[in-house]
Amino acid sequence: MAMSELEIESLVDRQRAFFRGGATREAAFRRQGLERLRDAIDHNLDGIYEAVWKDLRKPPFEVFASEIAMLAAEIDFALKKLDCWASPLRVPSPPLFFGAESLVYPEPYGVALIMAPWNYPFVLLLAPLVGAMAAGNCAVLKPSEISPHSSRTIAEMIGEAFDPAHVAVVEGGMEVNAPLLRQRFDHIFFTGGTAVGREVMRAAAEHLTPVTLELGGKTPCIVEDDARLRRAARRIAFGKWLNAGQTCIAPDYLLVNERVKDALLEELRGSIRSFYGEDPRRSRHYARIINQRHFRRLTGLMGEGRIVAGGEADEAELYIAPTVIEEPGWDSPLMSEEIFGPILPVLGYGDLDQALEKVNSRPKPLALYFFSRDEGKQRKVLERTSSGGVCINSTLLQESTQTLPFGGVGESGMGAYHGKAGFDAFTHYKAVLNQRLPVDALLRPPYPENRLLKKAVQRLLLSGRRCRAR
Repeated sequence: MAMSELEIESLVDRQRAFFRGGATREAAFRRQGLERLRDAIDHNLDGIYEAVWKDLRKPPFEVFASEIAMLAAEIDFALKKLDCWASPLRVPSPPLFFGAESLVYPEPYGVALIMAPWNYPFVLLLAPLVGAMAAGNCAVLKPSEISPHSSRTIAEMIGEAFDPAHVAVVEGGMEVNAPLLRQRFDHIFFTGGTAVGREVMRAAAEHLTPVTLELGGKTPCIVEDDARLRRAARRIAFGKWLNAGQTCIAPDYLLVNERVKDALLEELRGSIRSFYGEDPRRSRHYARIINQRHFRRLTGLMGEGRIVAGGEADEAELYIAPTVIEEPGWDSPLMSEEIFGPILPVLGYGDLDQALEKVNSRPKPLALYFFSRDEGKQRKVLERTSSGGVCINSTLLQESTQTLPFGGVGESGMGAYHGKAGFDAFTHYKAVLNQRLPVDALLRPPYPENRLLKKAVQRLLLSGRRCRAR
């Protein structure tokens, strides 16, 4: 049974009181919390595999690689770096403040709300939690109701491991989303679609709550004629059909130099056979669509262009084959909205400038992929496009390391996380100046009238800038 608004308000108040008690600020408490989260994952591995299989029929190895291993790496990295991240940073003081100590002091925001989608139900909820806990916050977690088995497993796992005054799970759909967003949180972290992201930001504005938005968009993948085509095709196929294409940074459409387009299409067909056999429906390594609504939306997109691979679908099984569609119209629904499924449109281009013009005519994507061995072309793509992240000569890997921030830009999101960026997302960096000597008396009335003293003070204030004071 979903929590009422009164119960949600009471939960947030309880977490706020717990935060004010100061326990979460202690490094030992943060470390113990991260270790408890790691242990909870380890003790519930069978339940995690079963839940994701029931929701998405995701192969166990995919669950391990894309959820469990990534979470373990995130936790271990935070434990290793926690003392460094949480320590005040001493920075230089201006010459006029000789003797002062200037510090940047990291402090937690307070109570955070973390809202996650259904496609990677564990890692997209718990990886942000790692950053929130490492930074010293309390957190309310909202898993997606669209993946109900994963949501229930998360609620049970977190409920057994944590005091709800520190970390709690609220399950349900819109009946709890709206009252949750009416609460005054200190930070909101949302992963999902752009339309809902706007609603989250609108609700956050009522309390001037800072937000991190991890959204999506149409991720382009550009293949130049000097790319190693077989290797490129296998890496594109992996990035596209992992989790049956239900990945926010999956290649959403493929732009291929006309000179190699036919050859790449053939390599893509070969990669599909190599990965999933002649009939992917029978493969143990291929996931399913989350529900009928998404299945019908995806099959409705398959009427444009020419199907050159796949195209089979079975609603009873929520199965859509790995599908490649050649030359759909640029104005077709397939090219105007994020696909979020196993359908890959492929379009040709004459030269790289033409491809970049097409990419730049659209909203900034969460990711961009480029296949070429030419370092000059690689620099051109980096300098002339804007995206949340870029991966050159592979796919997805830019999201899989704790040393790179992961986040969007423009309509694909704002803010970032993973590793230090996750700690930063839930941290306020407070400026602290401790003035130990009375040299700042030169700035207080009565102001200096002596010509030489006045010039000396002006030089200290200007620090080399050309500006005349009266």
